[in-house]
Amino acid sequence: MLRSAKEIEGYAVSATDGDIGHVKDLYLDDEKWVIRYLVVDTGGWLSSRQVLVSPISVGTPNWEQKLLPVLISKDQVSKSPDIATDKPVSRQHEMAYSGYYDYPYYWIGSGYWGGGMVPNQMMPGRGGIGRSDAGLDEGQRESSGHENDDPHLRSCNAVVGYHIHASDGDIGHVAGMLIDEETWAVRYLVVDTSNWWLGHQVLIAPQWIEAVNWFDKTVTVSVTRQAVKDAPAYDAHAAMSREDEDRLYQHYGRSDFWSGYPVREDE
Repeated sequence: MLRSAKEIEGYAVSATDGDIGHVKDLYLDDEKWVIRYLVVDTGGWLSSRQVLVSPISVGTPNWEQKLLPVLISKDQVSKSPDIATDKPVSRQHEMAYSGYYDYPYYWIGSGYWGGGMVPNQMMPGRGGIGRSDAGLDEGQRESSGHENDDPHLRSCNAVVGYHIHASDGDIGHVAGMLIDEETWAVRYLVVDTSNWWLGHQVLIAPQWIEAVNWFDKTVTVSVTRQAVKDAPAYDAHAAMSREDEDRLYQHYGRSDFWSGYPVREDE
């Protein structure tokens, strides 16, 4: 099922031994368009320190109670590497973070999460993909020389408001994002076109993005203004089904991404 990034912000985060805080922001990887970290405000118990929590540790969310349980302890969180969430997160920071929690490096492999698609399968001791000494050595070898790589992490909050350019002109701005609750992939940008067509919101998939200019805060997409104007309107109050997605992809004449995927719960 798809979840709004706005909806997830504000969710409570609960460790194995108590509450940690609430989600303040989400960091996405702008190459694969996957949420890599939750930015969690710890509130009073940790002097309002903001910490990063990986979807790798997230258990089964309680969507009705707006609660994200994580398979780590408050002590682990309190002793985790201190990362300034108001500054870019470097690959070195990520390597230190992964090493502390004993996570495999998500960026090694062809999947969204290492060689797979689901983050919690990377949790040590879960699904047989834990970070053994051999796996650690292999990860170290593959990451050797890449400590200064740009991990391409962006704040979801910062991207909201970016202007969207179609192939033949402006069409609106980013109003939000829809996230796959199983893979934590960003499936769609919610685009507000109200400056052109009153009250009209549409969806654009990251695969249709040609370029993002982070300095100018613009996103260029490979669709026309007319195609956007005629696209199915997005209703934030209605759950999006696979049939809805199929109509959207057919409208834009695009091949779907889900062929060969396991059947989703809402299908």
